This record gives sequence, C-alpha cells and structure tokens, in this order.
Amino acid sequence: MTNTSLFIGRFQPFHKGHLSVALAALKKCDFLIIGIGSAENHHEKDNPFTARERWEMITNTLDEQDISRDHYTIIPVRNINNYDLWVEHVARLVPPFQSVYTGSPIVKKLFKNHDQFEVLDVDFIEKSRGTKVREQLKTNGDWESLVPTAVAEYLKNISGPARLQKIS
Repeated sequence: MTNTSLFIGRFQPFHKGHLSVALAALKKCDFLIIGIGSAENHHEKDNPFTARERWEMITNTLDEQDISRDHYTIIPVRNINNYDLWVEHVARLVPPFQSVYTGSPIVKKLFKNHDQFEVLDVDFIEKSRGTKVREQLKTNGDWESLVPTAVAEYLKNISGPARLQKIS
C-alpha cells in the first residue's frame, strides 16, 4: 500500500514555509496530494490569487526543486462552510490518504476528530506566513525573500503586488 499524505492550505501565495513542509512531507510519504483550499475564493484581500494561479505557483516551485510530478498531485478544494461535513467533503474530492499536513489550527482540529487520519504538526517559518507575504506585497516591502524564486517570478509576471494594492 502506498503511503499517501495530504497537504492542504490556501497557499495565498505559496511561500517558503509551504515549500519546507512539502519537501519534508515528500521525504516521508510515497505520494503527496496538495489540496488548494478555498479554491473558489480569489481577488479578495485574504485570497488574492485564483486556484489556477496557486496551482501554477506550486507546480513551478516543485519543478524548480526537481520534484517529479509522479510524486504529487494538486487538487483544488472548494470550501463548503460546514465544519461538520468538511473532512468528508475533502476526502471525497482527493485520492485516499493516511496523513494530513496543515498549518491551520481549525483544519488540524477537524481532522483529529476523525480517527482514520494521522495529523502531522507543521512548523511554519513565522516570517513566511501568508499574511506577512500579502502585507509585504501590498506595501512593496521585502516579499521576495519570503517566497521561492519561482513564485517571485510568477507574481511579478501577473502583477501580484499591484493586485494586492488594488484590492486592499
């Protein structure tokens, strides 16, 4: 049986903390499912990027890291705004998995309430939290040091800083 893990987050944008978790997960599992949460949300202050843009940021970064696409998949996951049904909703949308990586306290709690999944603690690098990256993008601060090179290039190409300034 393949040891498959789920790494779920909003990835708004995909930053160095996300990359460190993905790389650590890929060392421990045979296959990684990356779930792009709140896939329907975009062009908002806390969710500025589309699911497609987040997919491209992640793919570009993992390509840059020479991670074979045979070792992961990326699946957008719409939010259903119902905590009682959310875990089952996610489990129906993605291939079977045994463990979960997430930086979200509420997602950790929801999965821990289901005995069939091992919830693995994630140590995000505090300076790389998505909120800080978005704030730096909005104010033309030092956002580039917080994201992988592939994401920095991608955000420049789609005028990411200008988008954050406009929607904030």
